[in-house]
Amino acid sequence: MTKLFEEKKFNIPKLEGISEKTIGEHIKLYSGYVKNTNTILTKIDEYVVDSENNAYALGELQRRFAFEFDGMRNHEYYFSHLENGPTVITQEFSVYKAVEEEWGDFDKWLNRFKAIALTRGIGWAILYYDSHTKRLVNTWVDEHHLGQLVGLSPLLVLDMWEHAYFIDYTPAEKKKYVEAFFANLNWQNVEENFLSAQAVSNATQK
Repeated sequence: MTKLFEEKKFNIPKLEGISEKTIGEHIKLYSGYVKNTNTILTKIDEYVVDSENNAYALGELQRRFAFEFDGMRNHEYYFSHLENGPTVITQEFSVYKAVEEEWGDFDKWLNRFKAIALTRGIGWAILYYDSHTKRLVNTWVDEHHLGQLVGLSPLLVLDMWEHAYFIDYTPAEKKKYVEAFFANLNWQNVEENFLSAQAVSNATQK
């Protein structure tokens, strides 16, 4: 029997510019992704017993699995960024140095990332670490599973679906939400993601 995923709990304090109601409703949505991911895995176990007769259903479940799983995992990165209160990034952070090495200036990168977050439509702005080239990469991911970059480790994940901010801001005000996210961001969490990605990369390349 397939081992199921467990819903994570997050220690998110009261935030500036992002209401407790928004976080509460958002976490309920995350819970749904965990539940749906596990439901699909359970159904696949059932249908694969007669894979020939269930071929169509299995194909649709596998397609849906990517959406639900990535929705679950992207939210886990996102909520972890808001845990334990904001921390300020400094020039001593390894991720700060890596950003400057890639883009020349931290503020230049930050403005670029915020511009990506304001892409029209729903999706995610993500900063990745590419272990193959040891470089950082920005991207926009439509929905949850369309645009994810293969083999790269997410460091910073910003949810730009309207459910992340519509209680507090109108769609026309989503720039205010982006600023609120960065005002509440625990940069230490991003740093830990970067150091972990580097460690895994170094270990696998030995």
